[in-house]
Amino acid sequence: MFVSIVVPCYNEEGVIAETHRRLSQVLSAQAGLTVEILYVDDGSRDKTWSILQTLPSSSNVTVRALTLSRNFGHQLAVSAGIERAKGDAVVLIDADLQDPPEVLPEMIREWQNGWDVVYGVRAERAGESAFKRATAAMFYRLINKLSEVPIPVDTGDFRLMDRKVVDALMAMPEHDRFIRGMVSWLGFRQKALPYKRDARWAGETKYPLSKMIKFALTAISSFSTSPLKIASWVGFATSGVAVLGMLYVLGLRLFTATWVEGWTALMLTVLFIGGIQLLVLGIMGEYIGRIYGEAKRRPLFLIREERVQLATGAAAADELAE
Repeated sequence: MFVSIVVPCYNEEGVIAETHRRLSQVLSAQAGLTVEILYVDDGSRDKTWSILQTLPSSSNVTVRALTLSRNFGHQLAVSAGIERAKGDAVVLIDADLQDPPEVLPEMIREWQNGWDVVYGVRAERAGESAFKRATAAMFYRLINKLSEVPIPVDTGDFRLMDRKVVDALMAMPEHDRFIRGMVSWLGFRQKALPYKRDARWAGETKYPLSKMIKFALTAISSFSTSPLKIASWVGFATSGVAVLGMLYVLGLRLFTATWVEGWTALMLTVLFIGGIQLLVLGIMGEYIGRIYGEAKRRPLFLIREERVQLATGAAAADELAE
């Protein structure tokens, strides 16, 4: 059996050596298993790439490292690793050790039992603020309300995928990627594996609030047209209120001696309708912008350099891609 472990990295100089130690320790103990660990440096600005070039392979664990030409973002770095992975199964795990490598043997066993996808479910979330836990819970429930495809709650990209799932995933070329949703859309036989998520071992989170909001917008717009439908209904409702107001004002003018007075009420009405229009245009703009991005047909990522580590820890140049 040949399994690829894809580890995206961005400014992880403080943790990457420990990540490699724990991965190697866990995977070397698996009898009859051949493993490649594929580290993807997503344009780090620290010493991550230099450290990756020194990580040693072992008897049954080969280390490969590639660096992208710039920072493309987590989901595209993961996609780069998936594309380069050669295993019969591919495991996605972040470098920060929040997803413990010790769970991997159980994932592999479930795969051997016939499951095509084994995804981790965060039963406990150590080291995360109450705000982050609350917003994560709200996000997953919102996306499931809006999405046409059920997406498991409290999951991340920590998962194992069989080769046929990987091939199907890489046949989906969209730029704005929400991989956990894309894997759910694919179907196949999928199994949840609860685990305790640890606190980050070192460094800082790569998903501050601004990136979390952007990621949520990508997820919603990629798997649901509900915002457009909501915008349409809001437009209809606002138009209906406007028509009723017009009939009311016209009725007062024709059948009574009362005139509608009040500059304040007029301005509030104008501002309300204008705000609704801008909201609807903004929602439409999100979708149009993503269509524009897809229409350019640019590559998802560019690889600057790829290396295969030797068992001694030295590095041999394997491939150079511009």
